[in-house]
Amino acid sequence: MPASRLPALKSFALMFKPVLAWIPIFTVILLTLLCFVAKAVVILRIAYPVACFMTAVWLYFRYPILYLGFNWWVWFLTPFVRRVGDLQGGWLDPNPIMLTPFLTALITLVTFVQYFPKAYHRGGLPFLMAIVAVIYGLLVGISNWSLIQPLVPLLNWLTPILFGFHLFVHWRQYPLYRRVTQRVFLWGVAVMGFYGIVQYLFAPAWDRFWLMNQETQVFGIPEPLGIRVFSTMNSTQPFACVMAAGLVLLFSDRGGARFLAAGVGYLSFLLTLARSSWLGWVVSLAFFIPSLKQRLQIRLVLTVFVMTILVLPLTAIDPFADVINSRLQSLFDIGNDVSFNARSVGYNQALGLALNEVVGQGLGGVIISESLGPNDSGILSLLFLLGWFGTLPYLGGLLVLLLSLTRKIEGGDDPFAAASRAIALGTFAQIGLNESMLGVFGMVLWGFLGIALAAQRYYWYQRQTQSDSIEELHETLSVANY
Repeated sequence: MPASRLPALKSFALMFKPVLAWIPIFTVILLTLLCFVAKAVVILRIAYPVACFMTAVWLYFRYPILYLGFNWWVWFLTPFVRRVGDLQGGWLDPNPIMLTPFLTALITLVTFVQYFPKAYHRGGLPFLMAIVAVIYGLLVGISNWSLIQPLVPLLNWLTPILFGFHLFVHWRQYPLYRRVTQRVFLWGVAVMGFYGIVQYLFAPAWDRFWLMNQETQVFGIPEPLGIRVFSTMNSTQPFACVMAAGLVLLFSDRGGARFLAAGVGYLSFLLTLARSSWLGWVVSLAFFIPSLKQRLQIRLVLTVFVMTILVLPLTAIDPFADVINSRLQSLFDIGNDVSFNARSVGYNQALGLALNEVVGQGLGGVIISESLGPNDSGILSLLFLLGWFGTLPYLGGLLVLLLSLTRKIEGGDDPFAAASRAIALGTFAQIGLNESMLGVFGMVLWGFLGIALAAQRYYWYQRQTQSDSIEELHETLSVANY
Protein backbone atom coordinates (compact mmCIF):
# COMPACT_ATOMS: atom_id res chain seq x y z
CA MET A 1 0.00 0.00 0.00
CA PRO A 2 1.45 3.44 -0.88
CA ALA A 3 2.76 5.29 2.15
CA SER A 4 0.79 8.38 1.14
CA ARG A 5 -2.46 6.57 1.88
CA LEU A 6 -1.53 5.59 5.43
CA PRO A 7 -2.22 9.00 7.05
CA ALA A 8 -5.61 9.15 5.34
CA LEU A 9 -6.51 5.66 6.55
CA LYS A 10 -5.37 6.49 10.08
CA SER A 11 -7.42 9.67 10.05
CA PHE A 12 -10.47 7.74 8.82
CA ALA A 13 -9.99 5.11 11.54
CA LEU A 14 -9.73 7.77 14.25
CA MET A 15 -13.19 9.03 13.24
CA PHE A 16 -14.69 5.84 14.67
CA LYS A 17 -12.96 5.78 18.03
CA PRO A 18 -13.63 4.85 20.75
CA VAL A 19 -14.95 1.58 19.34
CA LEU A 20 -17.35 0.95 22.23
CA ALA A 21 -19.13 4.19 21.42
CA TRP A 22 -19.55 3.39 17.73
CA ILE A 23 -20.73 -0.20 18.09
CA PRO A 24 -24.27 0.77 19.22
CA ILE A 25 -24.43 3.53 16.58
CA PHE A 26 -23.62 1.08 13.79
CA THR A 27 -26.05 -1.37 15.36
CA VAL A 28 -28.87 1.16 14.96
CA ILE A 29 -27.88 1.73 11.31
CA LEU A 30 -27.66 -2.00 10.57
CA LEU A 31 -30.95 -2.73 12.34
CA THR A 32 -32.72 -0.05 10.32
CA LEU A 33 -31.30 -1.32 7.03
CA LEU A 34 -32.24 -4.91 7.84
CA CYS A 35 -35.81 -3.88 8.60
CA PHE A 36 -35.99 -2.07 5.26
CA VAL A 37 -34.57 -5.03 3.34
CA ALA A 38 -36.90 -7.49 5.10
CA LYS A 39 -39.81 -5.01 4.92
CA ALA A 40 -40.32 -5.62 8.63
CA VAL A 41 -41.95 -2.25 9.25
CA VAL A 42 -43.92 -3.47 12.28
CA ILE A 43 -40.62 -4.33 13.96
CA LEU A 44 -38.98 -1.10 12.75
CA ARG A 45 -41.65 1.09 14.32
CA ILE A 46 -40.79 -0.27 17.75
CA ALA A 47 -37.14 -1.27 17.35
CA TYR A 48 -35.93 2.03 15.89
CA PRO A 49 -37.11 4.28 18.77
CA VAL A 50 -35.95 1.75 21.38
CA ALA A 51 -32.53 1.23 19.78
CA CYS A 52 -31.93 4.96 19.33
CA PHE A 53 -32.99 5.70 22.89
CA MET A 54 -30.77 2.98 24.37
CA THR A 55 -27.83 4.15 22.25
CA ALA A 56 -28.40 7.74 23.35
CA VAL A 57 -28.49 6.69 27.01
CA TRP A 58 -25.22 4.77 26.58
CA LEU A 59 -23.54 7.71 24.85
CA TYR A 60 -24.93 10.28 27.28
CA PHE A 61 -23.36 8.59 30.31
CA ARG A 62 -20.21 7.16 28.75
CA TYR A 63 -19.38 9.34 25.71
CA PRO A 64 -21.23 12.65 26.13
CA ILE A 65 -19.49 14.39 23.23
CA LEU A 66 -20.61 11.70 20.78
CA TYR A 67 -24.08 11.86 22.34
CA LEU A 68 -24.37 15.43 21.09
CA GLY A 69 -23.59 14.45 17.50
CA PHE A 70 -25.81 11.36 17.61
CA ASN A 71 -28.72 13.40 18.91
CA TRP A 72 -28.45 15.90 16.05
CA TRP A 73 -28.31 13.14 13.42
CA VAL A 74 -31.40 11.47 14.90
CA TRP A 75 -33.27 14.76 14.45
CA PHE A 76 -31.95 15.08 10.89
CA LEU A 77 -32.75 11.56 9.64
CA THR A 78 -35.69 10.13 11.60
CA PRO A 79 -38.43 11.58 9.34
CA PHE A 80 -36.71 9.94 6.35
CA VAL A 81 -36.76 6.58 8.18
CA ARG A 82 -40.45 7.07 8.88
CA ARG A 83 -41.30 7.83 5.23
CA VAL A 84 -39.47 4.79 3.86
CA GLY A 85 -41.18 2.65 6.50
CA ASP A 86 -44.60 4.05 5.67
CA LEU A 87 -44.12 3.31 1.98
CA GLN A 88 -43.43 -0.34 2.81
CA GLY A 89 -45.89 -0.85 5.65
CA GLY A 90 -48.69 1.61 4.98
CA TRP A 91 -49.49 5.08 6.26
CA LEU A 92 -49.56 5.41 10.05
CA ASP A 93 -50.17 8.69 11.82
CA PRO A 94 -49.26 9.29 14.58
CA ASN A 95 -46.18 7.17 14.02
CA PRO A 96 -44.02 5.96 16.96
CA ILE A 97 -40.87 6.47 14.89
CA MET A 98 -41.40 10.22 15.10
CA LEU A 99 -41.06 10.09 18.90
CA THR A 100 -37.41 9.04 18.54
CA PRO A 101 -35.76 12.51 18.38
CA PHE A 102 -37.72 13.66 21.42
CA LEU A 103 -36.67 10.56 23.37
CA THR A 104 -32.98 11.03 22.58
CA ALA A 105 -33.13 14.70 23.59
CA LEU A 106 -35.26 14.07 26.68
CA ILE A 107 -32.30 12.28 28.30
CA THR A 108 -30.93 15.73 29.08
CA LEU A 109 -33.59 15.92 31.80
CA VAL A 110 -30.93 14.11 33.86
CA THR A 111 -28.66 17.14 33.39
CA PHE A 112 -31.37 19.49 34.58
CA VAL A 113 -32.06 17.47 37.73
CA GLN A 114 -28.35 17.09 38.44
CA TYR A 115 -27.08 20.60 37.76
CA PHE A 116 -29.93 23.03 38.27
CA PRO A 117 -29.44 23.59 42.03
CA LYS A 118 -25.93 24.87 41.24
CA ALA A 119 -26.76 26.59 37.96
CA TYR A 120 -29.67 28.50 39.55
CA HIS A 121 -27.17 30.96 41.03
CA ARG A 122 -24.99 31.04 37.89
CA GLY A 123 -27.34 32.21 35.19
CA GLY A 124 -29.72 29.25 35.03
CA LEU A 125 -32.82 31.05 36.34
CA PRO A 126 -34.13 32.02 32.84
CA PHE A 127 -34.14 28.33 31.87
CA LEU A 128 -36.21 27.56 34.98
CA MET A 129 -38.67 30.33 34.09
CA ALA A 130 -39.25 28.78 30.66
CA ILE A 131 -39.61 25.26 32.08
CA VAL A 132 -42.06 26.45 34.76
CA ALA A 133 -44.15 28.10 32.02
CA VAL A 134 -44.24 24.82 30.07
CA ILE A 135 -45.24 22.85 33.18
CA TYR A 136 -47.98 25.42 33.76
CA GLY A 137 -49.22 24.84 30.20
CA LEU A 138 -49.17 21.08 30.82
CA LEU A 139 -51.31 21.38 33.96
CA VAL A 140 -53.82 23.66 32.23
CA GLY A 141 -53.92 21.28 29.25
CA ILE A 142 -54.62 18.29 31.51
CA SER A 143 -57.44 20.18 33.22
CA ASN A 144 -58.96 21.34 29.91
CA TRP A 145 -58.45 18.27 27.72
CA SER A 146 -57.18 15.00 29.14
CA LEU A 147 -54.11 13.39 30.66
CA ILE A 148 -52.89 12.07 27.28
CA GLN A 149 -53.52 14.91 24.82
CA PRO A 150 -50.85 17.35 26.16
CA LEU A 151 -48.03 14.74 26.35
CA VAL A 152 -46.70 14.99 22.76
CA PRO A 153 -46.95 18.81 22.78
CA LEU A 154 -45.04 18.68 26.09
CA LEU A 155 -42.13 16.98 24.31
CA ASN A 156 -42.22 19.68 21.61
CA TRP A 157 -41.99 22.43 24.21
CA LEU A 158 -39.76 20.92 26.87
CA THR A 159 -36.98 18.98 25.11
CA PRO A 160 -35.40 22.00 23.34
CA ILE A 161 -35.10 23.89 26.65
CA LEU A 162 -33.53 20.89 28.38
CA PHE A 163 -31.10 20.43 25.50
CA GLY A 164 -30.06 24.08 25.61
CA PHE A 165 -29.60 23.89 29.38
CA HIS A 166 -27.46 20.76 28.94
CA LEU A 167 -25.06 22.64 26.65
CA PHE A 168 -25.08 25.71 28.89
CA VAL A 169 -24.06 23.96 32.11
CA HIS A 170 -21.31 21.94 30.40
CA TRP A 171 -19.50 25.11 29.38
CA ARG A 172 -16.15 23.62 30.38
CA GLN A 173 -16.59 21.17 27.49
CA TYR A 174 -17.26 24.00 25.03
CA PRO A 175 -14.21 23.36 22.76
CA LEU A 176 -15.27 19.72 22.31
CA TYR A 177 -18.93 20.66 21.77
CA ARG A 178 -17.82 23.25 19.23
CA ARG A 179 -15.81 20.70 17.26
CA VAL A 180 -18.54 18.05 17.12
CA THR A 181 -21.29 20.57 16.30
CA GLN A 182 -19.22 22.11 13.52
CA ARG A 183 -18.53 18.68 12.02
CA VAL A 184 -22.12 17.43 12.34
CA PHE A 185 -23.61 20.49 10.63
CA LEU A 186 -20.95 20.48 7.90
CA TRP A 187 -21.83 16.92 6.91
CA GLY A 188 -25.49 17.49 7.67
CA VAL A 189 -25.64 20.35 5.17
CA ALA A 190 -23.81 18.24 2.60
CA VAL A 191 -25.95 15.10 3.01
CA MET A 192 -29.31 16.80 3.42
CA GLY A 193 -28.53 19.37 0.75
CA PHE A 194 -27.61 16.68 -1.78
CA TYR A 195 -30.70 14.61 -0.99
CA GLY A 196 -32.83 17.75 -1.21
CA ILE A 197 -31.74 18.25 -4.83
CA VAL A 198 -32.40 14.57 -5.60
CA GLN A 199 -35.82 14.92 -4.00
CA TYR A 200 -36.69 17.93 -6.15
CA LEU A 201 -35.45 16.39 -9.40
CA PHE A 202 -36.74 12.81 -9.02
CA ALA A 203 -39.40 12.80 -6.25
CA PRO A 204 -38.59 9.36 -4.72
CA ALA A 205 -41.55 7.08 -4.04
CA TRP A 206 -41.48 7.47 -0.25
CA ASP A 207 -41.61 11.26 -0.56
CA ARG A 208 -44.48 11.11 -3.04
CA PHE A 209 -46.36 8.72 -0.76
CA TRP A 210 -45.91 11.06 2.19
CA LEU A 211 -47.13 14.06 0.20
CA MET A 212 -50.19 12.19 -1.04
CA ASN A 213 -51.21 11.56 2.57
CA GLN A 214 -51.01 15.23 3.57
CA GLU A 215 -54.19 17.26 3.85
CA THR A 216 -52.48 20.35 2.42
CA GLN A 217 -50.50 21.12 -0.73
CA VAL A 218 -48.27 23.65 1.00
CA PHE A 219 -45.31 21.26 0.53
CA GLY A 220 -45.84 21.06 -3.22
CA ILE A 221 -47.15 18.29 -5.44
CA PRO A 222 -45.91 14.66 -5.48
CA GLU A 223 -44.00 14.72 -8.74
CA PRO A 224 -40.53 15.72 -9.99
CA LEU A 225 -39.93 19.49 -10.01
CA GLY A 226 -43.09 19.98 -7.96
CA ILE A 227 -41.87 19.47 -4.39
CA ARG A 228 -40.96 22.24 -1.98
CA VAL A 229 -37.82 20.57 -0.72
CA PHE A 230 -37.84 19.13 2.80
CA SER A 231 -35.02 16.61 2.22
CA THR A 232 -34.66 14.06 5.05
CA MET A 233 -36.79 16.07 7.47
CA ASN A 234 -40.51 16.14 8.12
CA SER A 235 -41.52 19.33 6.35
CA THR A 236 -40.18 22.35 4.54
CA GLN A 237 -39.87 24.93 7.31
CA PRO A 238 -37.95 22.78 9.85
CA PHE A 239 -35.55 21.68 7.11
CA ALA A 240 -35.01 25.28 6.03
CA CYS A 241 -34.35 26.28 9.64
CA VAL A 242 -31.67 23.60 10.08
CA MET A 243 -30.10 24.47 6.73
CA ALA A 244 -30.01 28.17 7.59
CA ALA A 245 -28.14 27.33 10.79
CA GLY A 246 -25.76 24.98 9.01
CA LEU A 247 -25.05 27.47 6.22
CA VAL A 248 -24.17 30.18 8.74
CA LEU A 249 -21.87 27.72 10.52
CA LEU A 250 -20.08 27.04 7.23
CA PHE A 251 -18.72 30.59 7.41
CA SER A 252 -16.90 29.66 10.62
CA ASP A 253 -15.36 26.53 9.10
CA ARG A 254 -11.90 26.51 7.56
CA GLY A 255 -11.93 23.20 5.67
CA GLY A 256 -12.26 22.96 1.92
CA ALA A 257 -15.29 20.66 2.27
CA ARG A 258 -17.40 23.66 3.27
CA PHE A 259 -17.49 24.87 -0.34
CA LEU A 260 -18.86 21.57 -1.61
CA ALA A 261 -21.43 21.54 1.22
CA ALA A 262 -22.35 25.15 0.44
CA GLY A 263 -23.03 24.34 -3.22
CA VAL A 264 -25.69 21.70 -2.54
CA GLY A 265 -26.76 23.35 0.72
CA TYR A 266 -27.70 26.74 -0.68
CA LEU A 267 -29.43 25.26 -3.70
CA SER A 268 -31.64 22.99 -1.59
CA PHE A 269 -32.18 25.85 0.89
CA LEU A 270 -33.51 28.02 -1.93
CA LEU A 271 -35.65 25.14 -3.24
CA THR A 272 -37.52 25.05 0.09
CA LEU A 273 -39.10 28.37 -0.98
CA ALA A 274 -39.23 29.11 2.77
CA ARG A 275 -39.02 32.90 2.85
CA SER A 276 -39.19 33.16 6.63
CA SER A 277 -36.04 31.05 6.95
CA TRP A 278 -34.37 33.04 4.18
CA LEU A 279 -35.04 36.17 6.23
CA GLY A 280 -33.81 34.40 9.36
CA TRP A 281 -30.56 33.60 7.54
CA VAL A 282 -30.19 37.29 6.62
CA VAL A 283 -30.79 38.33 10.24
CA SER A 284 -28.18 35.80 11.41
CA LEU A 285 -25.65 37.15 8.94
CA ALA A 286 -26.41 40.72 10.06
CA PHE A 287 -25.51 39.78 13.65
CA PHE A 288 -22.60 37.54 12.65
CA ILE A 289 -20.49 39.88 10.49
CA PRO A 290 -20.13 42.84 12.92
CA SER A 291 -19.20 40.53 15.80
CA LEU A 292 -16.03 39.36 14.06
CA LYS A 293 -12.64 41.00 14.13
CA GLN A 294 -11.61 42.78 10.95
CA ARG A 295 -9.29 39.98 9.92
CA LEU A 296 -12.12 37.45 10.18
CA GLN A 297 -14.54 39.81 8.41
CA ILE A 298 -12.21 39.92 5.42
CA ARG A 299 -12.01 36.12 5.42
CA LEU A 300 -15.81 35.93 5.62
CA VAL A 301 -16.23 38.28 2.65
CA LEU A 302 -13.87 36.13 0.59
CA THR A 303 -15.78 33.00 1.63
CA VAL A 304 -19.10 34.59 0.64
CA PHE A 305 -17.59 35.57 -2.71
CA VAL A 306 -16.40 32.02 -3.43
CA MET A 307 -19.72 30.49 -2.31
CA THR A 308 -21.62 32.95 -4.51
CA ILE A 309 -19.57 31.91 -7.53
CA LEU A 310 -20.42 28.29 -6.76
CA VAL A 311 -24.14 28.74 -6.10
CA LEU A 312 -25.31 31.41 -8.57
CA PRO A 313 -24.72 29.34 -11.73
CA LEU A 314 -26.79 26.51 -10.22
CA THR A 315 -29.74 28.78 -9.49
CA ALA A 316 -29.63 30.33 -12.96
CA ILE A 317 -30.15 27.11 -14.91
CA ASP A 318 -33.27 25.04 -15.52
CA PRO A 319 -35.05 23.45 -13.80
CA PHE A 320 -34.17 25.58 -10.76
CA ALA A 321 -34.23 29.14 -12.10
CA ASP A 322 -37.95 29.81 -12.57
CA VAL A 323 -39.21 28.51 -9.24
CA ILE A 324 -36.45 30.21 -7.20
CA ASN A 325 -36.62 33.55 -9.03
CA SER A 326 -40.40 33.80 -8.78
CA ARG A 327 -40.23 33.15 -5.05
CA LEU A 328 -37.47 35.71 -4.58
CA GLN A 329 -39.46 38.30 -6.50
CA SER A 330 -42.44 37.76 -4.20
CA LEU A 331 -40.37 39.25 -1.38
CA PHE A 332 -40.60 42.60 -3.15
CA ASP A 333 -44.29 42.32 -4.04
CA ILE A 334 -45.87 41.59 -0.67
CA GLY A 335 -49.17 43.25 -1.54
CA ASN A 336 -49.99 40.63 -4.18
CA ASP A 337 -48.64 37.66 -2.26
CA VAL A 338 -51.37 35.15 -1.39
CA SER A 339 -49.50 33.64 1.56
CA PHE A 340 -48.72 37.02 3.12
CA ASN A 341 -52.30 38.21 2.74
CA ALA A 342 -53.64 35.01 4.30
CA ARG A 343 -51.31 35.41 7.27
CA SER A 344 -52.39 39.04 7.67
CA VAL A 345 -56.05 38.03 7.72
CA GLY A 346 -55.25 35.24 10.16
CA TYR A 347 -53.46 37.60 12.52
CA ASN A 348 -56.35 40.07 12.39
CA GLN A 349 -58.73 37.25 13.31
CA ALA A 350 -56.65 35.63 16.02
CA LEU A 351 -54.60 38.31 17.75
CA GLY A 352 -57.50 39.93 19.59
CA LEU A 353 -58.63 36.53 20.88
CA ALA A 354 -55.08 35.58 21.84
CA LEU A 355 -54.52 38.75 23.84
CA ASN A 356 -57.57 37.90 25.95
CA GLU A 357 -56.21 34.45 26.88
CA VAL A 358 -55.12 35.15 30.45
CA VAL A 359 -55.08 31.52 31.60
CA GLY A 360 -54.58 29.91 28.18
CA GLN A 361 -55.92 26.68 26.70
CA GLY A 362 -52.94 24.65 27.85
CA LEU A 363 -50.77 22.26 25.86
CA GLY A 364 -52.88 20.32 23.37
CA GLY A 365 -54.95 23.37 22.42
CA VAL A 366 -55.03 25.01 18.99
CA ILE A 367 -54.72 28.47 17.46
CA ILE A 368 -58.18 29.83 16.64
CA SER A 369 -57.86 31.03 13.03
CA GLU A 370 -59.11 29.80 9.66
CA SER A 371 -56.30 31.48 7.70
CA LEU A 372 -53.32 30.43 9.80
CA GLY A 373 -51.81 26.99 10.10
CA PRO A 374 -51.14 25.53 13.55
CA ASN A 375 -47.39 26.25 13.19
CA ASP A 376 -47.53 29.67 11.56
CA SER A 377 -46.92 31.87 14.61
CA GLY A 378 -44.94 31.34 17.77
CA ILE A 379 -46.43 34.45 19.34
CA LEU A 380 -50.01 33.22 18.89
CA SER A 381 -49.03 29.75 20.13
CA LEU A 382 -47.60 31.24 23.32
CA LEU A 383 -50.68 33.36 24.00
CA PHE A 384 -53.32 30.78 23.07
CA LEU A 385 -51.69 27.82 24.80
CA LEU A 386 -49.87 29.35 27.78
CA GLY A 387 -51.94 32.48 28.26
CA TRP A 388 -50.40 35.52 29.88
CA PHE A 389 -49.56 33.50 33.00
CA GLY A 390 -47.29 31.23 30.98
CA THR A 391 -46.18 33.56 28.19
CA LEU A 392 -44.61 36.16 30.48
CA PRO A 393 -42.19 33.80 32.29
CA TYR A 394 -41.41 31.80 29.11
CA LEU A 395 -40.77 34.80 26.89
CA GLY A 396 -39.16 36.68 29.77
CA GLY A 397 -36.64 33.91 30.41
CA LEU A 398 -35.90 33.50 26.70
CA LEU A 399 -35.41 37.25 26.19
CA VAL A 400 -33.08 37.50 29.18
CA LEU A 401 -30.87 34.80 27.68
CA LEU A 402 -30.95 36.37 24.21
CA LEU A 403 -30.13 39.80 25.60
CA SER A 404 -27.20 38.34 27.49
CA LEU A 405 -25.82 37.27 24.12
CA THR A 406 -25.63 40.89 23.01
CA ARG A 407 -22.68 41.30 25.36
CA LYS A 408 -19.39 40.78 23.60
CA ILE A 409 -18.14 37.21 23.79
CA GLU A 410 -14.52 37.17 24.90
CA GLY A 411 -12.37 35.29 22.45
CA GLY A 412 -13.05 37.34 19.35
CA ASP A 413 -11.02 34.87 17.31
CA ASP A 414 -13.74 32.24 17.69
CA PRO A 415 -16.11 32.63 14.73
CA PHE A 416 -18.08 29.56 15.84
CA ALA A 417 -19.17 31.33 19.03
CA ALA A 418 -20.23 34.38 17.01
CA ALA A 419 -22.06 32.15 14.51
CA SER A 420 -23.91 30.32 17.31
CA ARG A 421 -25.13 33.60 18.77
CA ALA A 422 -26.21 34.81 15.33
CA ILE A 423 -28.10 31.56 14.64
CA ALA A 424 -30.01 31.82 17.92
CA LEU A 425 -31.00 35.43 17.22
CA GLY A 426 -31.89 34.70 13.58
CA THR A 427 -34.09 31.77 14.58
CA PHE A 428 -35.86 33.77 17.28
CA ALA A 429 -36.50 36.55 14.74
CA GLN A 430 -38.93 34.17 12.97
CA ILE A 431 -41.21 33.83 16.00
CA GLY A 432 -43.97 35.83 14.30
CA LEU A 433 -43.87 33.54 11.23
CA ASN A 434 -43.04 30.10 12.69
CA GLU A 435 -43.19 28.29 16.00
CA SER A 436 -39.49 28.96 16.38
CA MET A 437 -39.29 27.69 19.97
CA LEU A 438 -40.78 24.21 19.38
CA GLY A 439 -39.61 20.93 17.87
CA VAL A 440 -36.78 21.21 15.33
CA PHE A 441 -36.95 25.01 15.42
CA GLY A 442 -36.70 24.87 19.20
CA MET A 443 -33.69 22.54 19.07
CA VAL A 444 -31.89 25.04 16.82
CA LEU A 445 -32.95 28.06 18.90
CA TRP A 446 -32.29 26.65 22.37
CA GLY A 447 -29.36 24.48 21.25
CA PHE A 448 -27.33 27.33 19.75
CA LEU A 449 -28.46 29.64 22.53
CA GLY A 450 -27.07 27.14 25.03
CA ILE A 451 -23.75 26.67 23.23
CA ALA A 452 -23.32 30.43 22.70
CA LEU A 453 -23.85 31.00 26.43
CA ALA A 454 -21.38 28.19 27.12
CA ALA A 455 -18.81 29.96 24.92
CA GLN A 456 -19.44 33.21 26.75
CA ARG A 457 -18.82 31.60 30.12
CA TYR A 458 -15.85 29.55 28.88
CA TYR A 459 -13.98 32.60 27.59
CA TRP A 460 -14.89 34.65 30.65
CA TYR A 461 -13.42 31.91 32.84
CA GLN A 462 -10.30 31.74 30.66
CA ARG A 463 -9.83 35.48 31.01
CA GLN A 464 -10.33 35.38 34.76
CA THR A 465 -7.84 32.53 35.12
CA GLN A 466 -5.25 34.43 33.11
CA SER A 467 -5.87 37.60 35.13
CA ASP A 468 -5.48 35.71 38.40
CA SER A 469 -2.26 34.13 37.15
CA ILE A 470 -0.87 37.53 36.18
CA GLU A 471 -1.82 39.00 39.57
CA GLU A 472 -0.17 36.10 41.38
CA LEU A 473 2.95 36.60 39.26
CA HIS A 474 3.02 40.33 40.09
CA GLU A 475 2.63 39.57 43.77
CA THR A 476 5.44 37.01 43.63
CA LEU A 477 7.74 39.47 41.85
CA SER A 478 6.85 42.22 44.31
CA VAL A 479 7.71 40.01 47.28
CA ALA A 480 10.93 38.91 45.60
CA ASN A 481 11.93 42.50 44.90
CA TYR A 482 11.05 43.53 48.44
